[in-house]
Amino acid sequence: MPYAKLSDLPDSVRDNLPRHAQEIYLAAYNSAWEQYDQPEERRGDASREETAHRVAWAAVKKKYEKQGDEWVEKDE
Repeated sequence: MPYAKLSDLPDSVRDNLPRHAQEIYLAAYNSAWEQYDQPEERRGDASREETAHRVAWAAVKKKYEKQGDEWVEKDE
């Protein structure tokens, strides 16, 4: 299911990502949830939810990187 607000995100996202990265995650997840609604649009046997989480993490990793235990914005 799509997430309505940041507080709805999984603990692994809320507890580790800065607010801006959480916003990216939420937007990307919700977009992917809508885009990959048909099984033939997904890779392998991935569920709609699994695909949306993968897309969301990929979107976060475009702008942020993990340094030690902390996620920091990449230098552009």
